Amino acid sequence: MTDHATNRELELLTITEAAEPLRAPVATLRYWRHIGTGPISFRLGRRVLYRRNDLHAWIDSQHDQDQPVALD
Repeated sequence: MTDHATNRELELLTITEAAEPLRAPVATLRYWRHIGTGPISFRLGRRVLYRRNDLHAWIDSQHDQDQPVALD
């Protein structure tokens, strides 16, 4: 893996930046954080941050949950 790819995976996003690819209001991410759902986030000082790869993993998990289950 290249250094650029590694840096992108570890890239930290603010709550505003995390809301953009979700096309969700920042208030929604704050609510999800409050009730314990949504993408993994953490505090660094006074700021709430998201790792880019955690955000994309959460998006993928939401997509996987909506897939129909095949019946035999």
